[in-house]
Amino acid sequence: MGKRAILTELVAKPFGIFSQGMRAGNLIFVSGQVSRNVRGELVGKGDIKAQTRQCIENLQSVLQAAGGTLNDVVKVTVFVANMGHLMEIHEVRAAYFRPPYPVSTLVQVSRFTDADFLIEIEAIVAI
Repeated sequence: MGKRAILTELVAKPFGIFSQGMRAGNLIFVSGQVSRNVRGELVGKGDIKAQTRQCIENLQSVLQAAGGTLNDVVKVTVFVANMGHLMEIHEVRAAYFRPPYPVSTLVQVSRFTDADFLIEIEAIVAI
């Protein structure tokens, strides 16, 4: 089983040594998506709902490039700066994900690569 990188012009280009996603067989691993638009600009400074939407939109774009959809997501890992935003995050997630919902891990972190990021979401997908 080989692997192949997934790249899309619909998401900001990676700044470092990593791919937006990687396909191995019927599994897709999506790198952590942050609240940057295609031009690399921060979306929703100080707004957890706007940042969550942008993260999920980016995730959706990477999946589209791989031939998948959000319905194919089996696991998300969500990193947040403030656990107090939990309900707002879930409110946004409810607009994108349908039952059966993916399994999920949510952890509070001490720091992101940009101090203005409030959330980052990575995913494992089965197609």
